[in-house]
Amino acid sequence: MKIKIDIDPQHEDTAVITIQANEWTAEVEAVVRHLKELEKLDTAPKRLVASDGERSIILQPHDIDFVYSANRKVFAQTVEGTYELKLKLYELEEFLGNYGFIRFSKSVIGNLDLIDRFELSFNGNLCVFFKSGNKEYVTRSYVHHLRNQLVEGGGSRDK
Repeated sequence: MKIKIDIDPQHEDTAVITIQANEWTAEVEAVVRHLKELEKLDTAPKRLVASDGERSIILQPHDIDFVYSANRKVFAQTVEGTYELKLKLYELEEFLGNYGFIRFSKSVIGNLDLIDRFELSFNGNLCVFFKSGNKEYVTRSYVHHLRNQLVEGGGSRDK
């Protein structure tokens, strides 16, 4: 793959990216997917607003160990404690996916960057321990996806 960059003050303010190829390949698809993810990051909000009783708290995605739903409410677990979020779990999965979060189970989304270690449970689930000391379980159906994400790395998140 060749990369050509033409920087000139006479170009318009909005960047235009052109990909030239003789066929659609996995490499071209990966580049397009990466560019779309970057575009989402630019337009997406950078923080979440959570509530702790009467207080509203600003949470940074990199401070959250995992997000879970219980009793028709959604909560974020951090080192400091548990905070209620107003968004739905599927909305948070889309938003936090750009920050290294993946699905652990039907009701949990976890932060890959804060995982400390794993332990295999007798029932096939995986117990994930976070650097903060919190722990959560990955159900069997999501273990393979988690393993792939850890082996392949987090894409654009890896620096």
